[in-house]
Amino acid sequence: MFDWVRVETDEQIKELCALAKEIWNEYSICFISQEQIDYMLEKFQSESVVKDQIKFQRYQYYFLEEDGENFGYFAIQRQKDNLFLSKIYIKKEFRGKGYARKAFVNAIIPIARELELPAITLTVNKYNFASIMVYEKLGFDRVESKEFDIGNGYIMDDYIYKYTI
Repeated sequence: MFDWVRVETDEQIKELCALAKEIWNEYSICFISQEQIDYMLEKFQSESVVKDQIKFQRYQYYFLEEDGENFGYFAIQRQKDNLFLSKIYIKKEFRGKGYARKAFVNAIIPIARELELPAITLTVNKYNFASIMVYEKLGFDRVESKEFDIGNGYIMDDYIYKYTI
């Protein structure tokens, strides 16, 4: 039975960052360089950054868990008019089994409804074709294309997607 567990303790944050490193290094190398992965892990998924996001930026992180094993995670942030799905990552051996859909339908949409938000948005790298297919299958619509300067000479070349509740 699969579940989602809110990340709250320092130990959970440490485990989440280790899981992020494992997944990002395996998955993201298909569309960004190793140097950019290393930079982004430090900038967006280090323990100090995740703690700051939770404490000061209204982020909520959740493990995806089955039989005591954390096999993925997602992060959301309440924004003014939408719930921002900042991250959803799943270990390779668990992909393609419907977990992203189940997390979206059973956890993320209900959270947005509970917060009375009319939409869920996300950004995705334009070359992350597998994730784009998943988001479109879930009912997200591409609404914009945008570049984000994330520092150190790196640009995020992303699509912005929106799911209307």
